Amino acid sequence: MDLSIILPCLREAENLRILLPELKTELTNLGISGEIIVVDGDSRDGTEAICAALDVRCIVEPRPGYGTALLAGFEAARGRFILTMDADQSHPARFIRELWAQRELADIIIASRYVKGGGATQNWARHFLSRTLNTLFGWIFHLGPRDLSSGYRLYRSEVLRSLRPTHRNFAILIELLFLALEKGFSVAEYPFHYEPRKTGTSHARLLAFGLEYLKLIREKWRIRRSIEFPDYDWRAHDSLIPLQRYWQRKRRRIIRNFVPANALSCDIGCGSGRLLTDLDRPVGVDIRADKLRFMRPRVKRGAALVQADGMALPFADAVFDAVISSEIIEHIPDENGRHIDECLRVLKPGGILVLGTPDYGGWQWPLIEWLYARLAPGAYAHEHVNPYTRQKLIRALQERGCDILAEDTICRAELILKCRKRTDL
Repeated sequence: MDLSIILPCLREAENLRILLPELKTELTNLGISGEIIVVDGDSRDGTEAICAALDVRCIVEPRPGYGTALLAGFEAARGRFILTMDADQSHPARFIRELWAQRELADIIIASRYVKGGGATQNWARHFLSRTLNTLFGWIFHLGPRDLSSGYRLYRSEVLRSLRPTHRNFAILIELLFLALEKGFSVAEYPFHYEPRKTGTSHARLLAFGLEYLKLIREKWRIRRSIEFPDYDWRAHDSLIPLQRYWQRKRRRIIRNFVPANALSCDIGCGSGRLLTDLDRPVGVDIRADKLRFMRPRVKRGAALVQADGMALPFADAVFDAVISSEIIEHIPDENGRHIDECLRVLKPGGILVLGTPDYGGWQWPLIEWLYARLAPGAYAHEHVNPYTRQKLIRALQERGCDILAEDTICRAELILKCRKRTDL
């Protein structure tokens, strides 16, 4: 089945009389296979009878909460895509065709009131509260989308199946986006104009609403700022910490200058770093699928993203014109040059290897690492288990038949070498 439309509702019988026929017409006009699932909060207002008369599936969910109703709908849905919308006619049926047309844009498409072209017709108090909520969460979490609380959305079903939300109220809307982005899935917004409900009254309760959102902030605050979030490297490029921001940008600039133009380049351990967007013909390799998912919409068309271990690359010998290994070897216990060997194996003779790692031979890196651990607790510094010095790294490369062409440092603490693999190897 192509599309499942889920309508959580509570005492919305009069609105459903109008909305359900409109939805059936839209599905027919789209020419796709679809289903409509009404999840009713045990309203006892004739909702079940209306659904039965219109041959629409109705699930009665006696447990309270908007999120509870959503999850019941997700469980029952059979579509490859799942669309959620309000049953009060504030989300017009005619807009479904526009969301459906954007289905390949991202894993989750939000009908957004707060991007250019969007808007809302509602009283000033509700508009103020909605804008305040979205601005607050945007400032706290920096998730990207502006309309985090919109319930008019199109999801890929496989994305929803991988998420495990815990909230059972309206906070589930932000939690679902958080969990999806935490796994590296993509979210996009499409402009939409919100219309006032046609009949009935809103079922949101401000006090419970606010407490639920405060609980969500408390739960997710530390996770959002940890290295585990897939966009950590991407965000570090614009970090509020000056040292971290400078470090990320200088490393990117050095490596970009070391890689030859138009080279088929393999960036091992690419993570969510921005370097991958600079390379002409990039292949990004990382062991974490969530980081690769995050990078997928950001890299150039034709770029390859491969989930693999840097100690066992899934490539034939002598494939790449350039290989980049930045900030990798210091994370590998008992590496003993095996990662360098693997980099050289997939590099063509005469190709360029760019290798970067902290230099533990001076006082600069140990001091910076100490500061970094305090300014960015939970970041990468504690994972450095294989310290290299400049002399040790150069010796390891020369023993393996590499010529050192150039070197640069960041604050004399991180060493980045440009090497050429000898053509007789």
